[in-house]
Amino acid sequence: MFFLTTHENMAVIIQEIKTKWQLYKFVTFYNELYKDCEFACPRLIFDELNTFNRKKNPSYDVCESVEYLAYRDGKIVGRVAGIINRVANERWGVRKVRFGWLDFIDDMEVSRALLDAVVLWGKSKGMTQLNGPVGFTDWDYEGLLIEGFEYLAPVASLYNYPYYQKHLEAYGLTKEADWIEYQFPKPHQVTERMARMAKIVAERSHVRIEKVHNPKELTEKFGMQYMDVLNEAYQKLYNFQPMTQRQKEYYRDMYFPLLNFDFVSIVANEQNECVAVGLGMPDISEAVHKCHGRLFPFGWYHILKALKAKQLERFDLLLIGVRPDYQDKGVTSLIMNDFIPYLKQYNVQILETTSMLETNNKILSFFDGYERKQHKRRRAYEKKI
Repeated sequence: MFFLTTHENMAVIIQEIKTKWQLYKFVTFYNELYKDCEFACPRLIFDELNTFNRKKNPSYDVCESVEYLAYRDGKIVGRVAGIINRVANERWGVRKVRFGWLDFIDDMEVSRALLDAVVLWGKSKGMTQLNGPVGFTDWDYEGLLIEGFEYLAPVASLYNYPYYQKHLEAYGLTKEADWIEYQFPKPHQVTERMARMAKIVAERSHVRIEKVHNPKELTEKFGMQYMDVLNEAYQKLYNFQPMTQRQKEYYRDMYFPLLNFDFVSIVANEQNECVAVGLGMPDISEAVHKCHGRLFPFGWYHILKALKAKQLERFDLLLIGVRPDYQDKGVTSLIMNDFIPYLKQYNVQILETTSMLETNNKILSFFDGYERKQHKRRRAYEKKI
């Protein structure tokens, strides 16, 4: 499928991805566009390819997608994915076509042609609203970076050039949701307030930290309960789609074997049920820079070395999820009380959170009293089509 817009006598050609080679060019375009940007972290190519593999990625059980490349004068100048998550749309009572993996040179004709392609595809499927940048699910990248361009992007976060915002807003897209991120310098101190709160919560709610040391032990003790907790904890958040059993297994197998289990905190109750989970990991963006997003021949070595390091400059707090019936009981304090001694042991200098909805007051209020700064902001846009 082709769409053309003219620009200084050269056409912008939008081509739908049909072959494995085109998909490879699609997933590597980001790394090429940002190869000279010191703040962007290259994408792991194998991970991106698996994301768009209809047989491997269980999100395709509930989603459909289309991918496009933009060409000018025979050169790739942009890319975008159009996504429809049928389950999320039904849950929220909307008819959204999502756009994600949107990257382009600083040319309004290119960005407009890419978004036009997604809109036309979405309309052909009966959609009435354009939404993005977001992914298939909450586990994918989401939100356009609009503040914090001078900070390094960890592997778990998107980075984009500042000009993207101008392009999206010129297209008529407006804010639908914002996420913010915090940075904590030398987060080594267990405060008296935190220790006291953790003790009170443990006694009052009859919960405890249950340390596990590897994925096998986690499964033996809790099965898939921790994934169920995340499913329940996030059900009211933006664009949420309940994970299917295949999605739970896919994300478990993708992420948990990579974790340093010093930074896996499981909160259990008297019935030995998992009621909360906290996950963090060393920032491996420097290692991914060294291998340019490629695992072979030596990329795996740099990444494994970073994951197993005993001294950490930077650390990413990936997520905290609490079962709804325990969300107003201060359980998060147990997780942070468990994390901080390890942050000291590993000599972490900077801790960063991943994105948190600016309206998620329960999690945001927890960080009150900690020395921190809000250093990044991301935005999801929407537009009627």
